[in-house]
Amino acid sequence: MSHCHDEHVGHGGHDHGHDHGHDHEHDHSDDITPALQHSLYQHIRFDDITTLNEATTGSGKAIVKKTWAERLQVEPEVESDADEQLLMIVPFTGQVKLHSILLRTSPSASAPRTLKVFINREDVDFEAAEELAATQEFELSRTSEVQELPVKRALFGKVQRLTLFFPDNFSIEEEDDEDVTRLSYLGFRGEWMQLGRAPANILYEAAPNPNDHALKGTAANQMGSGLGGRGPGF
Repeated sequence: MSHCHDEHVGHGGHDHGHDHGHDHEHDHSDDITPALQHSLYQHIRFDDITTLNEATTGSGKAIVKKTWAERLQVEPEVESDADEQLLMIVPFTGQVKLHSILLRTSPSASAPRTLKVFINREDVDFEAAEELAATQEFELSRTSEVQELPVKRALFGKVQRLTLFFPDNFSIEEEDDEDVTRLSYLGFRGEWMQLGRAPANILYEAAPNPNDHALKGTAANQMGSGLGGRGPGF
C-alpha cells in the first residue's frame, strides 16, 4: 500500500509538460512523498542518539539513520536486551516544532504496544519514564506498515530533545512470553529553527560601527541564550 501511495504522489498532479525543460530541479523536488515534505532527518544529531537496553550497541541509532527510501528494509533493527523495554533519546541540532513521529515495527508479538514521549528532559531513565506523566502517550498497532503518529502540536512547539519510551509489547495480549521488542524504522516530521547563532550573525552584519558591533553582539547573544539552547550543539 505504501508503494502505491508513493507512486501516486510522485507522478500524479505534478507532471506538467510545460515545466519540463526549464526547471528540472523544481520538478524533481515536487516528486517527494508527503512524509518527506517536513522531514527532520537532516536536523537530527545522530552521533548523540542514546538507546537504553538495546541488544546490539548502535542499533537504535542505526534505525534513525535509515532514510525514508530505506524505511521498509528489515535490517538494521533495534531489539531490546534484558526485557521488553526500550528507551531512546534523540536530540536535534536546533529547536523543532514536531508534527509527527514515524515508526515501523511488525505484525508479531515483538512489536511495541505503547509509546510514551517526553520533551527536553535529560534525566529520564527507565524508572523515571515509568513514573512521570508523558508529554503524549500513544497506543501502537501491530503492522509492517509505517505508522505516522501525529502529536499535539501545542505541546511540541519547542523541542530540542525527544525521549521515546516503549514500556511493553504485544506479548501481554497473548500467551506469548516474548520479552524482546523490535523496531526497524524511526523518523520525525516537523519544522526546524536554528538557535542562538542566526540572530547574532544578522546583527553583526548589519552594524556599520565597531562600537555597535560589541553592543549589538552582546544583545544578540543574550537573546540567543533566552531561547532555551543548552549544552553543546544547540
